Amino acid sequence: MGTAGVPLHSQGLLPSGSRIAVFSEIFTVFLVLGTFVGVLVIGYMLYNAYRYRDGDHRTDDADRPVLGELPGDSGGGRKLLFSFSLSAIVVVSLIVWTYGALLDVESVSAQSADADNGVDVRVEGYQFGWRFVYPNGYQSNELRVPADTTVRLSVTSDDVFHNFGIPALRVKMDAIPGQTTETWFVADDPGTYQANCYELCGAGHSFMNAPVVVMEPDEYDAWYGSTTAANESSSANESNDNVEATTA
Repeated sequence: MGTAGVPLHSQGLLPSGSRIAVFSEIFTVFLVLGTFVGVLVIGYMLYNAYRYRDGDHRTDDADRPVLGELPGDSGGGRKLLFSFSLSAIVVVSLIVWTYGALLDVESVSAQSADADNGVDVRVEGYQFGWRFVYPNGYQSNELRVPADTTVRLSVTSDDVFHNFGIPALRVKMDAIPGQTTETWFVADDPGTYQANCYELCGAGHSFMNAPVVVMEPDEYDAWYGSTTAANESSSANESNDNVEATTA
């Protein structure tokens, strides 16, 4: 949380948006900073290789490194202290910023978990497949969700440890027997993706995947409505069969 209880992502201090946007921003920051540091280090190495090269007329100075000796309190010593201090500040800042961003991803999910918005799906892992259970009771081995909508997943397992992940949507969560873990995602673009298991769970582990179909919101509403009607019809038929069996 930031100043006066305002989340840090609202102040622009942390990346915000979908999981894809957050992780893409983290990757970009590390890529740009890593490239800059790499160029700086290599450039400084080349500079020192040229400056302290062997030669007949070279003049020693306070910055010249001596094998087996630490720099003194002048020249190279000040540079060494400055470089170590700057490196420590950069590394610690990156750790704090990245960890804060990852925590904020989940806190934003908790704050926006409004029952009137988004889609809730229960994910059940088993050897060797995934079962998706919707609020209306419909079950499927295929996950269908609307685009541009928060999808909240409650993940568990029927038998052994699994790990549910959708790489393209930056989703990954443990599936633990007897426990329920929660995560969320927003798929920006309609299309078909793939969910996999990322925890070795037996001989069929590599086959434990499921299609993830991201639909236009209107198409999803129509599809979800059809599953509700099908469930109601199936329940009515089962009830009639039970009545007939009782009276027979």
